[in-house]
Amino acid sequence: MSLRTRVALAAAAAIALALVLLVIVVPQLFGRELRSSLDDTLQARAADVARLNASAPAELTQPVALEGRLTGGALYVQVLDRHGRLVVRSGALGGRVLPEADAVQRALKQRQPGFADASLGAEPVRLYAAPLGSLSGGPGAGGAVIVAGSTADVDHTVDRARTLIALCALAAAALAALLATLLVRGALRPLTRLSSGARAIERSGDASERLPTPATRDEVGQLAETLNAMLASLERAREAEHRFVGDASHELRTPLTALRGNVAYVTKHGSDPAVLADIEADAARLGVLLDDLLALAREDAAAPLHAEPVDLVQLANDAGADEVIVTHPGTVEGEQATLARALGNLVANARTHGRGRVTITVDGSTISVADEGPGPRDPERAFERFWREGESGSGLGLAIVKAIAERHGGSVTVEGSRFTLHLYQGLVRERP
Repeated sequence: MSLRTRVALAAAAAIALALVLLVIVVPQLFGRELRSSLDDTLQARAADVARLNASAPAELTQPVALEGRLTGGALYVQVLDRHGRLVVRSGALGGRVLPEADAVQRALKQRQPGFADASLGAEPVRLYAAPLGSLSGGPGAGGAVIVAGSTADVDHTVDRARTLIALCALAAAALAALLATLLVRGALRPLTRLSSGARAIERSGDASERLPTPATRDEVGQLAETLNAMLASLERAREAEHRFVGDASHELRTPLTALRGNVAYVTKHGSDPAVLADIEADAARLGVLLDDLLALAREDAAAPLHAEPVDLVQLANDAGADEVIVTHPGTVEGEQATLARALGNLVANARTHGRGRVTITVDGSTISVADEGPGPRDPERAFERFWREGESGSGLGLAIVKAIAERHGGSVTVEGSRFTLHLYQGLVRERP
């Protein structure tokens, strides 16, 4: 099933479950309230009979003294003496006698009032029995009064309420399912447009295209912005890849052309020391360029670091500088070989394009290389790939330094002729 269908069904199921609970719980609460009201009526009527027995016991046996009404019918009242014999009963009972439930025996023998559910023939009744005082001296003195009311009306009302609630619940569930479907369809419509746009971009393979952005600023809108930002990043990466391939092809073509020409010359004219020297130089240049390209490709792949403690002081001493200055010794977590290559590239860059003494300074988790020259003429482009200060070099040395620094969680900066590696995240400790 589609996401739209699953969400709509889940919403409808949740609403249906809530309505089922409503159908079960509400009638029970309604029935409980009706029975509680009936119990209050029975208690009040029994209290009236008890007061009449105490104040005017002679009137207790009058035909209308025990009559009472419920909302749906007559109250059934009868009075028993202390021996449980019938003294008087209301006219609604006719020739019937209220059943002697446990509540009646407790009222007579234990002198405790109580409720009970019983049957008067085929009619279900709710019964309340209460003891009568013995001070009046009347026929009911020391006996009990029993008041009962039919629960048929209560049961009928609860059944009708349950049926009505069930019908309303079914209608509400159907309406809720319809509304849930419509709301889910409206909410997921932007996702459908995003999916269609993504399929179109997948078919065209054009990373310059963008997904449609919803007008709302909800989660779907944020998702569209994130995906468009990802597409923009992919477009930039593809453009950088194209530039890199073009630049690499150009850089490789020059030594290859010279090498091919020199080989053709040797083939035609025989060996010549100068030509052989050129061939050796071209081959060496190709080797350096290919080595730099492979190193840069490895760094671009962002492989996980095989980190180990690297002593920056030892690294500086092995880099071949004219002088090493240690301000604060430090050890970082990183790859010994790649960090050594980055530092070696900085030293080689200072030897090739700088002048004077080359100095390495270690300060905690930073290590810098400086010479006595003015530095690159265009510092902002110094770390671009294939950008050269002069004619020598592959133009990849500083780009490799930047890639290594970033893979170690740091950065590289230039100020004048000073190039500094900042290895922020790799710092383990500073030695005293």
